[in-house]
Amino acid sequence: MPSSSPLLTARVRGENTRRLVHTWLRRQIIDLELAPGAPLSEAEIGSRLGVSRTPVRESLILLAEEGLVEVFPQRGSFVGPIRYEDVVAAQFVREAIECTSLEVGGTNVGAGDVAELRAHIVRQGEADRDGDASRFFDLDEEFHQLLLRACGHESAWRIVASAKAQMDRARRLSLPEGGKMTDLVAQHAAVVDALAAGDVPAAVVRLREHLRVVLQDITHIQEERPELFAPA
Repeated sequence: MPSSSPLLTARVRGENTRRLVHTWLRRQIIDLELAPGAPLSEAEIGSRLGVSRTPVRESLILLAEEGLVEVFPQRGSFVGPIRYEDVVAAQFVREAIECTSLEVGGTNVGAGDVAELRAHIVRQGEADRDGDASRFFDLDEEFHQLLLRACGHESAWRIVASAKAQMDRARRLSLPEGGKMTDLVAQHAAVVDALAAGDVPAAVVRLREHLRVVLQDITHIQEERPELFAPA
């Protein structure tokens, strides 16, 4: 397993242990540091992170509810496979929330919001040029959260983030592919350009197209990495 130093640093600051363990494990699964089928030992994880087994057990339960972990009585816990139907469902939820937010709140996006979003896109471009898919993934998440906030619906991000656990693994898999991050930067820029021009309907169209890219990618990913997916 990768170094847990950021988690240990956060624990020193007194942050909630269960939340930190859940966040850390979730990221390892999404980044495929823990691949589908990998066993998840409460004792091993607890020892690695310097925590008791209780927050690990609680975190695994939460991850099971998100569909990222499978728990088998008498056998243990394992990283679950990517399920195509869950990716489709997550994309539906995300599109419904984010596009509706933009549709009803896009007129609230001011010049300051546009400037912040564009500055964020610049950082995405830097991550793309550096070939840093992990950093790009984080910036992509932040961009969408910022867009919800600019439209007055930042609290809805919790729902989006919870719903799209399976989608995140598919998204993360596609990022290193040639030109993918560059394409996503251009799609983000198109949304912001439409908002800057005061054309909210066009911004909604661009956002909807952008959010549907994952469904175009997943068939290719399944063909390349079938071992990561649940049987059809």
